[in-house]
Amino acid sequence: MFVLLTSRPGQFRTEPTDGMTAVEAYDYVFYGKRTARFVIAELAADTRVRVQEETPPGVVNLVSTRFLEKYATLEAARAALRELASFGTMDIALVPTPLAVGGRS
Repeated sequence: MFVLLTSRPGQFRTEPTDGMTAVEAYDYVFYGKRTARFVIAELAADTRVRVQEETPPGVVNLVSTRFLEKYATLEAARAALRELASFGTMDIALVPTPLAVGGRS
């Protein structure tokens, strides 16, 4: 089972926790500017995702993966991500990016 994790630079970042393994990461580039990062994570069992605000006071929330859409295969998660990143003729690109150390985005 796979899920999509989203981070917005300067606003918040999501991080896999125990029971999740980040497998791929993509920058969402909107008219030449990176506005988000998506991580496809493999989910071994329902767990919680760590959501860290990047602005003071830096609140941390743990959100249940039960609330996330799940995909049976890696390819299904990729297809959902491609669908999120396309809208008519807008200049939008998904740019593969290396996973950070420890699988964090």
